[in-house]
Amino acid sequence: MVERLFGTKLFDELSAKARSAPRRRTHLNFHPSDAFPAHRLLVAMEPETYVRPHRHSAAQKDETLVALRGRFGLLIFSESGEVTRHAILSPDGEFSGVDIPAGTFHGAIALEPGCVILESKAGPYEPASDKDWAPWAPPEGDAGGAAYLQEMRRYF
Repeated sequence: MVERLFGTKLFDELSAKARSAPRRRTHLNFHPSDAFPAHRLLVAMEPETYVRPHRHSAAQKDETLVALRGRFGLLIFSESGEVTRHAILSPDGEFSGVDIPAGTFHGAIALEPGCVILESKAGPYEPASDKDWAPWAPPEGDAGGAAYLQEMRRYF
C-alpha cells in the first residue's frame, strides 16, 4: 500500500463527481473494504443533497467528521426530532470538526458548493444495521425530503 496525499486537486475531482451525481454527493473510501475495522472516507457534498438524519447505535460507532473544504451545517437532534445543537463546520471557522457519540441522531448539510468532509468511524459496514434512520425525517427520495432539507437549512 502506498500513502495517499489529498488536497485541492482531489477535492475538485470529487466535487465535480458530486455535482453530476443524482444524489449530489459522492465519496472516496480510504479503507480497503466494507469489512475493514476502521472506515475513513472523503465525502463531497453539494447544497442540494439531502442526507436523512440518522444515528449509529452500535457502541463502537462513534463518528468523527472534519470539514476539509467549504461550510457544513451540523445538526444534533433529540429522540423526538428537536434540534438540540447546531454549528457550522469549516476549515477556517470556529469549529472544523465534531466527534459524535454512538446513538446520537445527527445530520449534515452542505452550505455552499464544493464541500468536502473527512468521515471516520468503526467498521464493518453492514447496510442493514449501519444506521438507524430518524423516524421523524422523510426518507431520501421522498417528496418531503426537499422540504425537510430547507427546514434543516433554516438553522444556518
